Amino acid sequence: MPSSTAAIAALPTRRVGGRWVTCFALSWFGVWIAQLTPVQLLLPLQLEELLDTTDWVQNVLGFGVISGIAGAFALIAYPLTGALSDRTTSRFGRRRPWIAAGTAGFAGALLFLGLQRSLVGIGICWVAASIFFCVLTAALTAAISDQVPSNQRGYVSGWISAPQAMGIIAGLVLVTTLGLRTFGGYALMAALLVILTLPFLLLIPDAVLPRGLVPLLTWRSLLEGMWISPRAFPDFGWTLLSRVLVNLGNAFGTSLLLYFLMYGLAVPDAEGSLILLTLVYMVFVIVASLWLGRLSDKLGRRRAFVFVASVLQAVAALILAFVPTIEAATLAAALLGLGYGCFLSVDQALATEVLPDQLSRGKDLGIMNIALTVPQAFAPMLGAVLVSLSGGFTLLFLASGITALAGALAVGKVRGVR
Repeated sequence: MPSSTAAIAALPTRRVGGRWVTCFALSWFGVWIAQLTPVQLLLPLQLEELLDTTDWVQNVLGFGVISGIAGAFALIAYPLTGALSDRTTSRFGRRRPWIAAGTAGFAGALLFLGLQRSLVGIGICWVAASIFFCVLTAALTAAISDQVPSNQRGYVSGWISAPQAMGIIAGLVLVTTLGLRTFGGYALMAALLVILTLPFLLLIPDAVLPRGLVPLLTWRSLLEGMWISPRAFPDFGWTLLSRVLVNLGNAFGTSLLLYFLMYGLAVPDAEGSLILLTLVYMVFVIVASLWLGRLSDKLGRRRAFVFVASVLQAVAALILAFVPTIEAATLAAALLGLGYGCFLSVDQALATEVLPDQLSRGKDLGIMNIALTVPQAFAPMLGAVLVSLSGGFTLLFLASGITALAGALAVGKVRGVR
């Protein structure tokens, strides 16, 4: 292998410093505020106002269909933009142009989303927002493999999950406290996304890829690259399967939470209760992602952490299924936060260590990211079907627990990483 190619493919050994981690964390904080505040609050309320129906199942189904359509586009957007960033020879670096494009496109789509007054318009704008979300996050996650050494990846990956929890609560509190709806809420999320992403974009260097090192992307190479044989690379296959199952289980348990509070428990102040549960969830996600991510680095172990994290999420879902009270939901939020915070940080580190080819990190992590985002997009639609069929939420939470347990079993099959 030529020396220049070997340098690009080599695993990083130099630890990243505080400025790198801070800028990385701020970027993800902006990403999660912009993505999850619409999912948890703005989009359901916008659809509820538009549909204007007393049948709450119709509201759930409408939200689920739009999320599912957006998820279908993410199947293509993640690996495609990851593969393109692997080959980008811009003087600004490989990942930075895609971070800039993803941020601008995501923010613009949110602004247009706030102006929509039709179901079709809302669907188109949310699909666009989801595509640019994929563009942005594909480049950000590839930066871990590009610049962070293996013995620091658990800790750094924790700064993906900790901002997720903080982003949810910050977005909900801002929107509800300021009394924002539709355009005002979306505009605030778009502004925060841009402001919080700029430090990483402007201050963190990105290595320039020399021309000719990586073959040009063709439709044939893209399609062939989408298939990574689980027989040839079993650890990649089991990690991917585990990710799909655990994230699907988590999304089943959280994506319809507002509807569960409104119609399943019939609490008087559903939005206030959602903020309370999210706050509990946030505290445990932050503690688990940062502390257990660092502990995973120190011990040099990934599988055991991911297994226990998946089981904790299953237990939380089963509590919601069999003890449908606000007190039980609070306990479940704590367990879910503990499990999911650990899972997000350690599993992201695990994913970077089972990649088949270091020259195609962006594309391969794009495939891995499908397992993070697409289940969250399809879960509202699938969950809405389960709720509609059963007339309640018990079946939904049972499905959440079963899929999380299946994910725990899948990660146990990984052999190349401790």
